[in-house]
Amino acid sequence: MQGFAHDPYSCKYMRFFILALLSFCLAACSSLREKPVFSMGLDGTVETRRLMFPPASDGEVPRYVYLGELRGETNIHRPEEFGEGVVNSIFRVLDIIAGPAPPMVLDRPQSGAVDNRGRVYVTDIGRGAVFMFDETVPEVKVWSKAEGLVDFVSPVGIAIGPDGQTFVADADLGLVARLGPDGQTLPSIGKDHLDRPNGVAYDPLARKLYVADASAHQVKIFNLEGLLLAELGTRGDGPGEFNFPTHIAVANEKLYVTDTMNARVQVFSTASGSYLGTIGKRGMFIGDLSRPKGVAVDSEDNVYVVESYFDYLLIYNRLGQFLMPLGGVGFSAGQFHLPSGVWIDARNRVYVADMMNSRIAVFQFLGGGSENE
Repeated sequence: MQGFAHDPYSCKYMRFFILALLSFCLAACSSLREKPVFSMGLDGTVETRRLMFPPASDGEVPRYVYLGELRGETNIHRPEEFGEGVVNSIFRVLDIIAGPAPPMVLDRPQSGAVDNRGRVYVTDIGRGAVFMFDETVPEVKVWSKAEGLVDFVSPVGIAIGPDGQTFVADADLGLVARLGPDGQTLPSIGKDHLDRPNGVAYDPLARKLYVADASAHQVKIFNLEGLLLAELGTRGDGPGEFNFPTHIAVANEKLYVTDTMNARVQVFSTASGSYLGTIGKRGMFIGDLSRPKGVAVDSEDNVYVVESYFDYLLIYNRLGQFLMPLGGVGFSAGQFHLPSGVWIDARNRVYVADMMNSRIAVFQFLGGGSENE
């Protein structure tokens, strides 16, 4: 009698049956998966769950609570088991054959921004890319193209623009890249006018783009068509002069410029460009500045300045009076190692690019920190 294995028609249908069964099992496995969970790394311990600044144990009213950190794809947690029997076995075999892909994580984060959907964007000079964290999906996307086929080299500053656009200052490319809502590249800004752009901020009221050009010791102002409108400042240490400006922020019709090598933050009117005052001074005490970098403003007009040399985030009220520090050098939750940028979202969450710890530290401002006014 002719065996089943020698019947070409039977073999054909058997192969079809096996492929159909495999497809069914894969589909069933997919349906058994639980939705991935986005986590900022809180493990429920007392150290992380109740880490407040200043500590309540000191008899003071806490103004900030530590929420966790962003690192990359490791913030997305997927269940390890997807069922029993054949379904689970198939995925185990696939893992053995292909091997799990290493997660994409931050290397040397520089700065960031949050859009009106709550998505967090982070520039990473080590990866030469922009990370986009979307907690609602959840997913992490990594965009590496600055313009056309040109890769990012040194992406530093980043700002959210209109119509879902994102502006990214690349110091080595000498331009501000413009990305669409899905990371697609659009024509850049400032290629013929910028030397070493670091910080970038967008003013939605005036529809202007401010760029801190560190090597030119100026802030340059563009419209959305890329036309250079004005240049603010020259090199020096007087009011309105700069010595390697790096980071900038726009809030409440004011422009805040980190004048890094002059160890201060200068404040200007966005309407007139006139000099309004200075926050911070050079010194060795907590509250003084040595190598300031990132700058941001919360809903109560408190001003946050990253003091990168001493690994602190310093907080001042709107009058420039020092309120309190966050951080200090270290690797534990709430500590920093060469921090760079700082930014704040609509929920008063404070994000700090903790560069050498390869993470974004996230704090919640609880309000009421300006009583020294």
